[in-house]
Amino acid sequence: MESTRELVKAFILEHFLPGEDPRNLTDDTELKESGILDSLSTLKLVTFLEERFKVELEASDLDAANLSSIANIERLVTAKQAGR
Repeated sequence: MESTRELVKAFILEHFLPGEDPRNLTDDTELKESGILDSLSTLKLVTFLEERFKVELEASDLDAANLSSIANIERLVTAKQAGR
């Protein structure tokens, strides 16, 4: 079973970085500052997270810190799943 981190990384590579070497996308890569995530790609990512992990993200969950890296996204999803 793939971890949250692996699933999020695979989604980002497939949808936003096709052809990129997976080793270049680390758990701590700054997704917004590096230009990987813009407003449209953030919306696609949030939709993926909600559908794949069966969580509901509130506007307050979508601040830059929570979506800044794969590690932070994993923490957000884990916290939302624990709070169900």
